Amino acid sequence: MQVIKRDGSTVNFNLNKIGTAVSKAFYALNKPVRKEEIENIQSIVESKIKKDVISIEEIQDLVEDTLLELDYEDVFKEYVTYRRKRTLSREFLSNNQHSFLKKLENIGIDTTKNHDFKRENANVDGNSAMGVMLQYGSTLSKEFATAYLLDNKTNNAHQAGDIHVHDLDFYPMGTTTCLQLDLNKLFKDGFNTGHGHLREPNHITSYAALAAIAIQSNQNDQHGGQSIPMLDYYMAKGVIKSFRKHYRNILKDDTNLNKNLSPQQLESALNKIELLDDLVKIKVKDDVYDQQVYDLALEKSDHETYKAMVGFIHNLNTMHSRAGAQVPFSSVNFGTDTSAAGRMVTKNYLLSLESGLGNHDTPIFPISIFKVKEGVNFNEDDINYDLFELACRVSAKRMFPNFSFIDAPFNLELYKKGKPETEVAYMGCRTRVLADVTDLENQEVVSRGNLSFTTVNLPRLGIKHGLVNNEKMNEEAFFIDLKFQMDLIKDQLLKRFDYQSNKSIANFPFLLGEGNWKNSDKLNVTDNLRDVLKHGSLSIGFIGLAETLKALTGFHHGENKKTQKLGIKIITFMRQTVDDYAKAETLNFTLLATPAEGLSGRFVKLDKNLFGELEGITDRDYYTNSFHIPVYYQTNAKHKIETEAPYHALTNAGHISYIELDGDLITNQQAFINVIKMMKKAGIGYGAINHPLDRDPICGFSGVIGNVCPGCNRRENDVPFERIRRITGYLVGTLDRFNNAKQAEEADRVKHK
Repeated sequence: MQVIKRDGSTVNFNLNKIGTAVSKAFYALNKPVRKEEIENIQSIVESKIKKDVISIEEIQDLVEDTLLELDYEDVFKEYVTYRRKRTLSREFLSNNQHSFLKKLENIGIDTTKNHDFKRENANVDGNSAMGVMLQYGSTLSKEFATAYLLDNKTNNAHQAGDIHVHDLDFYPMGTTTCLQLDLNKLFKDGFNTGHGHLREPNHITSYAALAAIAIQSNQNDQHGGQSIPMLDYYMAKGVIKSFRKHYRNILKDDTNLNKNLSPQQLESALNKIELLDDLVKIKVKDDVYDQQVYDLALEKSDHETYKAMVGFIHNLNTMHSRAGAQVPFSSVNFGTDTSAAGRMVTKNYLLSLESGLGNHDTPIFPISIFKVKEGVNFNEDDINYDLFELACRVSAKRMFPNFSFIDAPFNLELYKKGKPETEVAYMGCRTRVLADVTDLENQEVVSRGNLSFTTVNLPRLGIKHGLVNNEKMNEEAFFIDLKFQMDLIKDQLLKRFDYQSNKSIANFPFLLGEGNWKNSDKLNVTDNLRDVLKHGSLSIGFIGLAETLKALTGFHHGENKKTQKLGIKIITFMRQTVDDYAKAETLNFTLLATPAEGLSGRFVKLDKNLFGELEGITDRDYYTNSFHIPVYYQTNAKHKIETEAPYHALTNAGHISYIELDGDLITNQQAFINVIKMMKKAGIGYGAINHPLDRDPICGFSGVIGNVCPGCNRRENDVPFERIRRITGYLVGTLDRFNNAKQAEEADRVKHK
């Protein structure tokens, strides 16, 4: 018997191929596969073939008929689904072959300067060999995902620009987005990176080095970033170990003190040192304190901690992940540990950040986030207020740290004094994962992250139902359409979650194999991942609220209070909708103020083609970031902060607001502090201040540079000054790394007085 293949060629009939295809359907359903059943199905199909030449499609039709006849209805559905996906995949790649190959050609032979899509991720050098390789893989993976993993409805909505499925290139791998690493758990007894076991660290230098290695290792198992939610608390343990070591060694070597101590008294003192849980003195004899020994041990520990933090920052700006295409995308949160060891960590981390890298250049990673808490570091009489002032000074020079506010009501809701794992922690990008509907007794930030997110094209709905296309705004139709798009996204996120859950520990050897994700240390090799991954969040995002409101009413929310009320109504509706999903599915559906690095340009380009150039809506190369007031709108810092603050409470998956200030803030740090305090008072959850940050690569001067460098008095020539700017909460660097939309946005920005 001969079988006609889809390309027209013929091959000999192979009965075993029928068995293989049917077995895959059984496996997909986690049903046991019995040899006798498969052989029976094969035999019946073979008996139905009445001619010597038959096509593959005809054989597959006979298989479907046989499965139904034998009452294998669930296997039949799985077999049909698999067959449909394979057909879609072939058709998609066939129909798009020319454009697909053209895109591959552009990746390989041209530079990032000439192709915007090669700057889709500003943290990847698209000109490097590994960057090019990553782009080849990314392009192919996206094609596969859209053709094979998305259903028709979702695929059409994504391609049309009604929605945007983020990180589509990582969909086939089933990766999750990001994680808030629990270093205490990871360091206990050490961990394995896949190439050998690293023992538990015993001093602050190894604590810092292993923290960087942990970030790098986990980065390779996820498509997003890695966050340390409480750097000061974690690293404090390493400081104490180093302090004990220095204390012990100096005490042994101090002959002036030791000659007055008996061997028993010396041994007793050494034993006391081993029990210390902070940087405090001990009694060595009766009421005699070893002040000089203590002071020297403290000095050595402080110096070692500084060097460890310098190494940590340098490592995270030089280590590579993802086949060498980028440095690990990392964030650290700190500022609330009031112990002497924790304070030493925070102080030295900030001083290391202020010092900069080898030639005094500004470190881009890790994204630094100082946690502000009343009673801890916000008021002048708080124990860590000096660290808050230092954080402001460093941020005025280096643009980091950003600032998170634990006292914002929505962050304070789950906060428990004395439990730092309940303090909100942000990823550098703005992602926030705190509440957990799947484990109400243990709602903490550690060992959890985002699973995936998809964004609604909000401005398109505004154009369809607003003043542009109608005599008056059709608010009811707008909300009906918005709910339809959100329901579509909910179903897509659930399908992606199921796909992720059907992976195994083997796919994520560090993330799950080392127990980094919540409860993953209890998994067996064959376990479905659902009961572990359920602790993550599934997020629906939005961008361009300003353009949406402009389309609906003729104004954006920064221009009048009436429009602001409508903006809050829209985002409240979205939040209530995701809350309903969370309750119905018992999964952490959340609302995200989408960063929109590459998406803002994609959406506006599609909408401009559909609706033309509309003033204040599609007449720029980008849509405004999430709920922000447009960057080109002339306003002051107070008005911007107070207008955007209510949206922080609604966007529980993450948010950020930032203010653009002019001039050299190093010389006016009180203005910097005043803005941070203004953010806290308004109820901002996560905020930052943008300001000019220039650097002369010749002499290393960092600060505001006009036409002449204040450091060496040279003028800009063949070696240009570096103009470092913040594009979103996490994208910081020179403008040539950013895509066209983000470059256009930066050029439009005005300063907030």
